[in-house]
Amino acid sequence: QVQLVESGGGLVQAGSSLRLSCAASRSISRPNAMGWYRQAPGNQRELVATITSTRITDYADSVKGRFTISRDDTKNTVYLQMNNLKPEDTAVYYCKVTLTWYGTDYWGKGTLVTVSS
Repeated sequence: QVQLVESGGGLVQAGSSLRLSCAASRSISRPNAMGWYRQAPGNQRELVATITSTRITDYADSVKGRFTISRDDTKNTVYLQMNNLKPEDTAVYYCKVTLTWYGTDYWGKGTLVTVSS
C-alpha cells in the first residue's frame, strides 16, 4: 500500500501562483507514473499533468505553459507548480501514483484550490 498526502492548496486571486505537493508514504517501485488530476463541482475528474519515473511529462492542453510537474524521488514527492491561475482552475486536486508493471493506482484525498476573479 502507498498512502499519498497532498498539500499546498488554498484560496488565491487570478494571476497568482501555487505549488502543490504530494508525498508518498514509501518509495515507489519502478517503473511508475505520478500525476495530478482535478475535479471541479459537477465535472468529471480530469488529468492535469503526469510524470513518469523516466521523467516523461504530459499536460492537459488547458494548463500547458502555466503548470509544471516535477518529482523528487529522494523525497517520494511529486509537485505541481501552478502559475497564472485562472478561475477555471478551481477544483479539488488529486495526486495519483501508478505502478506500471502491476497496473495499480493509488490516490490521495485531494487538496482544494480556489481561484477568485
